Amino acid sequence: MGCKKFILIFFLCIGSSFSQSPEGYNLWLEYSKIQQPSLVEAYNDLTTSIYFQGGTNTLKVAKQEMATGLEKMLGRIPDFTNSINPDHTLIVTKGSFLPEAVIKSFEKDLQKIGNEGFVIKSVPHNKKDILVVTANNDIGILYGIFRLLHLIQTGQSLVGIKLVDAPKIDIRMLNHWDNLDRTVERGYAGFSLWNWQKLTDFIDPRYVDYARANASIGINAVSLTNVNANALILTPMYLEKVKALAMVFEPYGIKVYLTARFSAPMEIGGLETADPLDAKVQKWWNDKVREIYGYIPNFGGFLVKANSEGQPGPQNYGRNHVDGANMMATALEPFGGNVIWRAFVYSEHDPEDRAKQAYSEFVPFDGQFKNNVLVQVKNGAIDFQPREPFHPMFGAMPQTPLMMEFQITQEYLGFSTHLVYLPKLFEEVLKSDTYQKGKGSTVAKVVDGSLHNKKISGMAGVANIGTDLNWTGHPFAQANWYGFGRLAWNPDLSSDTIAEEWIKATYTDDEKFVVPIKKMMMNSREAVVNYMGPLGLHHIFDTGHHYGPGPWVGNLSRPEWNPIYYHKADEKGIGFDRTPTGSNATAQYADEVATIFNDPKTCPEEYLLWFHHLPWDYELKNGQTLWNGMALKYQEGVDQVETMIKTWETVKPHITQTQYKEVAMLLKIQLKEAKWWRDACLLYFQTFSKRNLPDGVEKPKQTLEYYKSLRFPFAPGIRPRWN
Repeated sequence: MGCKKFILIFFLCIGSSFSQSPEGYNLWLEYSKIQQPSLVEAYNDLTTSIYFQGGTNTLKVAKQEMATGLEKMLGRIPDFTNSINPDHTLIVTKGSFLPEAVIKSFEKDLQKIGNEGFVIKSVPHNKKDILVVTANNDIGILYGIFRLLHLIQTGQSLVGIKLVDAPKIDIRMLNHWDNLDRTVERGYAGFSLWNWQKLTDFIDPRYVDYARANASIGINAVSLTNVNANALILTPMYLEKVKALAMVFEPYGIKVYLTARFSAPMEIGGLETADPLDAKVQKWWNDKVREIYGYIPNFGGFLVKANSEGQPGPQNYGRNHVDGANMMATALEPFGGNVIWRAFVYSEHDPEDRAKQAYSEFVPFDGQFKNNVLVQVKNGAIDFQPREPFHPMFGAMPQTPLMMEFQITQEYLGFSTHLVYLPKLFEEVLKSDTYQKGKGSTVAKVVDGSLHNKKISGMAGVANIGTDLNWTGHPFAQANWYGFGRLAWNPDLSSDTIAEEWIKATYTDDEKFVVPIKKMMMNSREAVVNYMGPLGLHHIFDTGHHYGPGPWVGNLSRPEWNPIYYHKADEKGIGFDRTPTGSNATAQYADEVATIFNDPKTCPEEYLLWFHHLPWDYELKNGQTLWNGMALKYQEGVDQVETMIKTWETVKPHITQTQYKEVAMLLKIQLKEAKWWRDACLLYFQTFSKRNLPDGVEKPKQTLEYYKSLRFPFAPGIRPRWN
């Protein structure tokens, strides 16, 4: 497609993307009309006359966003002028173009914000205060405009404002586990956004709105396809299609990454091997990278899953992760590209505790990866469980950039029918102390690179986005996308603050709605932990689809795929002993952390059964036996969902009937499934404990045999068999 033709299509898409949309489609960018007359007057005064620097496509989309946002919120078309004059109330321009009269007010600020940061500041000029949005680069202007619109949208005062902000993490990425046939592994919001059959000539307006949403929260990278990769994405036919998406994303500061199948030289290159030390294989990757940059000059690089869950990798040829990652990094290095090498590895041939395997495999290679390699580590050592202790690798590789991998989609969290506010989970992990350089060595400081002065840093989130009208299946799942972006920008933010931001931008700033709904969101993740895996229980989901409970599953071909591997329930007790008397996984943590985890008396009870196999009569801190305490936790989770339903009922007057009914129906599903989890798990574990349910726990209405008989062959999000 010619450049002129594409630009025409692109800007037609921008215009259409702001048209009438179904409820929920606009995410946190609804830009609802402001109702308070005093606020409207104040914002109108500040936006009476606007100078907006022109030029690049990024500045054009920033100006379009401001025009649309102000018109929708203030009810008038903003007045933009083409040159700076004394009457301006708002100036938007890069720092190098600021008027001489005000530039001194910004010199120190501009030195702090780097390439992507921005400044929003009220300064005196010509005997009045003017509002200035400035940055060192175009993308900073775009981020600044989105932040300014958010401040207006949420009713915040701009009088005397001085906001200087910049991202703490370099690569802020969404990982799409989308397949080329448009199914989505662990996707619960419809099919893949990427319509490969219609690309390149059809640019869906949703691609633009997707880019807008990501830019509004600072996400600057996206991998388009599943980490269980298909080599076809690297062929010219698909690279043309990827190029079309990359051109849409580029004005919004988003780089495209591709998942690279390690065996691609054989599958699409005609070679007999994919050995990373083979000269022909190295040449193939060098040539392929050069070809990709010919299509996509701002290509980000490769995301690689290798030698994990059946995926090919360097170990197939007697090589190691360094050999594989550095081979690709060498090919990408001349173009400024990166390799993101996933550390999610475990083997059925390794008798070691699965929780230990990634650490054992990667930590010995610390310092051996090239400078443009990041090792992407899941937040916990097993697999996106409702609660896990932080991954020990975050405290053990000071010479290697470790990229955090969170899951935004809800694979082990009830899918998109359960309301689960995940920034609470993200915050819990990021604030965990690794003690790598003494107290205060948090995971956040490891990830943002500040602990060891890393040159590059990254955070990835496995996307929960699909073709559903509201993008994420559950309206409140939008908050997880939003919250991930905010924490990737600044991992020190609180999930409480983020929840309030999202509620006000998405629904209303009425405190009668904000206060109870924020409380509901903040408690929601704990509710799910309680009714799925209290006290450190983990990975007890039904097989394959991970929909619903399956603690009884023990017939799968690989031991570490079976729930019985993780809970180890028997007549003596329950839990996985990872102390020195068991697998000794605690030895992978710093001594200060291991000492806490090793003793059941000091181990936080939320991790108790993660690290300890304890008797059914073990006394918890509240005086309850382990059996009674576990059963009461399951009941507490159900009770918490019932409280969520009541809370949602109380805010009905503050939202539309459609908004109310959708969430109300989903909460009913969540309650039904919370009871299913409670009853199935307690009936199963009761076969070992031989104890009655304590008072306060509702008796199951079905038998254990009934729950074991349930089958869900078409549950959404299952990994395709051809991978």
